[in-house]
Amino acid sequence: MTRISFILTLLIFISVQTFAQSDRWQQRISYQMDIDFDVKTHRFDGTQRAVYLNNSPDVLDKVFYHLYFNAFQPGSMMDIRSQNITDPDGRVRDRIGNLKDDEIGYHKITSLKCNGEDVEYEVVGTILEVQLNTPIQPGESAEFEMEFNSQVPVQIRRNGRHNREGIDYSMAQWYPKMCEYDYQGWHANPYIGREFYGVWGDFDVKINIHKDWTIGGTGYLQNKEEIGHGYAQTEMKKIDPKKGDKHTWHFKAYNVHDFMWAADPEYKHIEKKRPNGAVIHYFYKETERTKENWPQLPDIMDEAFNFIEEHYGAYPYKQYTFIQGGDGGMEYPMGTLITGERSLGSLVGVSVHELMHNWYQMLMGTNESLYPWMDEGFTSYASAETMNHLRKKGLLRGNYRENPHEGTFNSFARFQLSGYEEAISTHSDHYTTNSAYGVGAYTKGSIFIQQLKHIIGKENVDAGLLKYYDEWKFKHPNANDFVRVMEKQSGIELDWYKEYMVNTTHMIDYGVKSIESAGSNKTAISLEKHGKFPMPLDVQVVFKDGSTKMYNIPLRIMRGHKPLNGAILLDDWPWTHPGYTFELDVDVSTIENVILDPNMGMVDVNRDNNNYVIKP
Repeated sequence: MTRISFILTLLIFISVQTFAQSDRWQQRISYQMDIDFDVKTHRFDGTQRAVYLNNSPDVLDKVFYHLYFNAFQPGSMMDIRSQNITDPDGRVRDRIGNLKDDEIGYHKITSLKCNGEDVEYEVVGTILEVQLNTPIQPGESAEFEMEFNSQVPVQIRRNGRHNREGIDYSMAQWYPKMCEYDYQGWHANPYIGREFYGVWGDFDVKINIHKDWTIGGTGYLQNKEEIGHGYAQTEMKKIDPKKGDKHTWHFKAYNVHDFMWAADPEYKHIEKKRPNGAVIHYFYKETERTKENWPQLPDIMDEAFNFIEEHYGAYPYKQYTFIQGGDGGMEYPMGTLITGERSLGSLVGVSVHELMHNWYQMLMGTNESLYPWMDEGFTSYASAETMNHLRKKGLLRGNYRENPHEGTFNSFARFQLSGYEEAISTHSDHYTTNSAYGVGAYTKGSIFIQQLKHIIGKENVDAGLLKYYDEWKFKHPNANDFVRVMEKQSGIELDWYKEYMVNTTHMIDYGVKSIESAGSNKTAISLEKHGKFPMPLDVQVVFKDGSTKMYNIPLRIMRGHKPLNGAILLDDWPWTHPGYTFELDVDVSTIENVILDPNMGMVDVNRDNNNYVIKP
């Protein structure tokens, strides 16, 4: 081999290795869809053109699509799962198994081509398996052309027709959607009612539907003046006789990983422009309750946007839409479906929670099937903070609380002691009970952040959350990515915390063992670790004259400590040691009591031994 040939070979090898070792690449997709919807039969015919870019270092000889509507058929995996789990979702139970033929959901693929050639495919439940004639090479794209027809199921879970509040169509997970491929491979998970994961892409969607139906959803409406329906001040143009009694709604959305819409002939439409030009839309059906509460939402949610953007990052789109529909509250890019017959507090609460999802799922795009706690949990944490802010501003009833997460800590401690907790490393589809999933995803995920304040300090957590958003939006972060941001921000090692929180169900339990004289003007305070989960400790000593002193005991494996803010730093506690003793240069007679974790910064499952009072 010549020297030049060797150098060229080496450069190619280095280039390939660099590309192959990077796990932060993102697949891309561009959808064009035309839908012709029949409101009488609840069916639609669709064509889909999708350009899929393989940014991975791998050769792809197969692709997979989600066919979510197929879950709503008797005998589906969602149906059987719901009928066999110990605590089924009340919205599902055995309802899928009782659906009639004209009530089920389905996607029927009538044609599929890749780069102009027919390809072999098979529908396997809620997944379409596609065998490619020619593999997609790294860095190359492929064009898929599909024809399909679908039936919208009766509303049971998230999507469907005629929900309990009378909304005609909640169109979520409504189209054949390409599964995600990342550094872990394909994620072609059957749909059983849990979480989602998608490819970043652009959408160009045309929906042809009866002229009386109003649509709200993801994306920017391209033909406002033609459509009317409250989107434009001009009068709606007359229907073209050649098009019959239908309108075509044309939406575009950029850099999102899903597209949702809802339709009803009785929607009321409110819009409010934010100072930065973003327009927030509200669609609801007017009743005695909604006509009082929904018009109050725009001003309240405007303040929610202010708080969220200041603390969690700037919202990058110029539109967001709150839509009455669905079966509770469910987030989608640039919008949400929420049931609307609620009190004002409940309506604001669900709106804030689903809006917050646009940060921790729609913009971060975590694989919430694998890491539901990074979406639901982080969203729950930020929602509690936002709601607390709205109470402080006087926009909601209730008192502002210094710690809005105290109730979450207490409820989680009770659940841990019940024995039903499962590790949050569990895939969301595979939890034994719905209760364990809910507590793991929502509660423990929220606690993951709040408890970090106890370890690295509130200042570092607040700054770290903004850095996390800036560094990982549009990049599908995983658990380690989040922890590394917090480590860099604080200078403290946190791998131990992640391992205990994510991979175990170990509990935190510390107590004060004794307070004894250690000689003249000396007091020895002994602490015990009863639980298996190690944590740094804040210890408050209360003196008989009413004064107090705070002490901080870091874990040795932290390799640092949080900002002390006036606390006195003590020696590290090795996590292997069940006991720890420190001395104070005071006489024991001057001490009233000693309190562990006085600010309730950690989930100690037994607080009865946290407050040691010296008997007279």
